[in-house]
This record gives sequence, C-alpha cells and structure tokens, in this order.
Amino acid sequence: MNNVKNQEESVLSVYELYLQINAQLILSNIHFNLQKGKVLGIIGPNGAGKSSLLRCLYRYLKPTSGHIELFNQDIATFSSKAFAQKVAVVLQDTPQHFDMTTRQLVALGLTPHKKLFDGHTQLDDVAIDKALRRVGLIDKAFQVFESLSGGEKQRALITRAIVQDPQLLILDEPTNHLDVRYQIQILELLRSLNMSVIISIHDLNLASALCDSLLLLEKGGVVAQGSPQEVLTEARISHVFDVCCEIHSHPQHGKPLICYFYGYEEGVSCEHDKENHSINVIT
Repeated sequence: MNNVKNQEESVLSVYELYLQINAQLILSNIHFNLQKGKVLGIIGPNGAGKSSLLRCLYRYLKPTSGHIELFNQDIATFSSKAFAQKVAVVLQDTPQHFDMTTRQLVALGLTPHKKLFDGHTQLDDVAIDKALRRVGLIDKAFQVFESLSGGEKQRALITRAIVQDPQLLILDEPTNHLDVRYQIQILELLRSLNMSVIISIHDLNLASALCDSLLLLEKGGVVAQGSPQEVLTEARISHVFDVCCEIHSHPQHGKPLICYFYGYEEGVSCEHDKENHSINVIT
C-alpha cells in the first residue's frame, strides 16, 4: 500500500541514467525520485554534471540510456506543449538585450496554455498581477526587463515560471552572481511556492537550509542522496570538494551549518579519522 502511495505522489523518477557525449561519459548511473511538493537540491563541484543532468530532465539533452518518468510517464512521450504545461525551467543566465517590460516577459509563461488563436484575457491579467505581487515585483511591472537588478531579473524569470503554472520547476543555479540577501530571498521564494522543485546550487549552506533533500554528484555519478543531515558530512565534503570543514547545527533551523577552514596555500589538509568519524586538520 505504501509503495502504491509513493508512486502516486512521485513527480519525477530517474532510473540508471547515462549520458555520453563524443565518447566522453558525462553522467553515470544516476537514479533518484522527487516527491510532490518537495525541493531537491543538486550539489557538487564544477564539472560534476549538475547542468548536464538538468538538461536531460527538461529534454534539452537526450540521455544515452536510462529512463526518466514524469508522473509515472516517460518524458519522451509528452508533446512539447504538454511538457511545457507541466514543467517550467529557469536557467542561470538571464536573457540579454531583452526589449520587453517585466510584465510582457511574465506573460510569456501563459503561452503553453494558449491555443493558436487565443488572445490575452482579463483572467490572464489577474494571474500576472497575482504572480508579480507574490514575488514583490508589481511596482516593476512596466519597467524594461533589461533595467532590473540581477535579483529582480531572477525573480521576474521565476514569476514567468509561476504564471506557467507548472507541476515541476527546474532551476539551474538561479542564485549565481547574486548578493547574499538576494540568494536567500530567491530560495525562500521557491520554498513558499508549495511546488515540486529541482535546483542546482553551489552554496552548500543555502542548500542545507532550504532544500528538503540533496543529490550530491561527483564526476558524473551520485555520491550520496538524502536529507541534508545525511548528505552533508565532514568526511564527504572533504573528499568531494577537497576542503576542510566542521559541521555544526544551525542555531535557527537545526540543519547542518558548514564551517570551512582556511590556509590551503600554506599546506592545510584534512585527514579522516574513520574510527571516530571525524576530520583532523593538518597544518
């Protein structure tokens, strides 16, 4: 009975996913499951395969082998329109030289739900205004998108995704190049949507604080997956990211808080004490 329930609540399932490009193996035996309403963070060092995995999930790349299911249906069987009605994507680089107002950009999110000759309606205006208010951009509605700040641009792109009314939102490093406050605001906004979300993210402390579960990649393979407490261990961070750290409990939310050590140019290194499950910093 529980297995049936889990299947029904599953939004996205990935089985034995491999991606090879020009004889180079990019992803190897990737497997995970995303439950309805949860936020999954994809983490790992540069070159680990985070963006390549997301590109497979939103069908920009076709895996060499393996299986991806959206609501228990192979993603390859969806038409482009049907897929866009269920999945929205926000990429890490904001569009350049985009001669549109914020409101016009957001309105593009309605496209997957329009028929060929459908026009703009009053209900569309209501949906756009509601989404702009939700992300705090209603006062920027008629401002040219190009003139917005970095954080405002990312919020506008997320607003477009909200208007698209997807059941799954995929974001590729949306906090890249943003100030700390904007990074936190973007992640908190995503959590407030009550939407199923997959996000790649560099900042491990942000990932720990605001994701329900994490998928840690290294060299195209899964190193660990589970809750932040399960994935973010001192030994694993030391091994995958080649840094020394200590893990503490965050005073506000209790999830792992990573404190890094410094001095790598002076020869600082880490030694894993397997018996005591701890990290020794060697200077």
